[in-house]
Amino acid sequence: MAFTVAHAKVLITGGASGMGRLYAERAIREEAASVTLWDIDPLALDATASALSGYGTVVHTRVVDVSQLGNVRDAARHELDAGRVPDVLINNAGIVRGNDYFWNTDSERDTEPTMRINAIAPMHVTREFLPAMIADNGHQKRILNVASAAGTLSNPRMSVYAASKWALIGWSDSVRLELERSGNHHVKITTFCPSYVSTGMFEGARGPLMTPLLAPDVAVSRAWQAMLSGKPFRMTPWTVTLARGLKGILPTAAWDVVADRVFSVYSTMDDFTGHGSAVAPHTPEAAKEPKA
Repeated sequence: MAFTVAHAKVLITGGASGMGRLYAERAIREEAASVTLWDIDPLALDATASALSGYGTVVHTRVVDVSQLGNVRDAARHELDAGRVPDVLINNAGIVRGNDYFWNTDSERDTEPTMRINAIAPMHVTREFLPAMIADNGHQKRILNVASAAGTLSNPRMSVYAASKWALIGWSDSVRLELERSGNHHVKITTFCPSYVSTGMFEGARGPLMTPLLAPDVAVSRAWQAMLSGKPFRMTPWTVTLARGLKGILPTAAWDVVADRVFSVYSTMDDFTGHGSAVAPHTPEAAKEPKA
């Protein structure tokens, strides 16, 4: 039987804005029983909950700093005590630090939070819920880990961000294998690796050759379809898969020339400025169904 979000319990980290909010809208359009949004921004959480109410899905919110294990444990305990074992867990929260060489970055301001939020937080969140998801073996479960194409290719001026996403990819797919080898086939993990998405987080970044910035709704649609089908990986657009393949085939020196002079991968962050404009507000009624 195909997995469906109808009547499911969905939990999204970083769910108050950007792609997190779009995942919530998607769940509501597909008639989820409940959507729980975790975010560090209480005002954005309130605004999003208000906008998403009244569509038949119960919306829960909680202010959670996913970089802090104590916060994650308390919030997860609250969910489990309320009987909300997630049917769908979306590890979406993330931050970007870039546009400088590694030796000029600040370990406390840049390295520590990037690794904690992008790499370690999904591990903590998943660890708190996974035993209960495994135990509920009468129902199909899905975990979507939002990584990045940056976790598949080295790139100047984003070394720590790339490191955080490399770590996330390796961990995510390893847990997928552990679930399969232990016979827990009802829990499926999807690792999503998009190129740059125009949410504002990558303001100023340029896409490589033949790789335009993805619209957030298109990225969410592709991740969502992969998650529903239990696909282990979804890379997008197609040039991400091509670049990964070429990097695996070519000697390093040759790949560096191709990446830099042909695809312009190594200059994509030269004009990066970071958060600029926010994603335009959406409602489940207004959001159009993008093509996957």
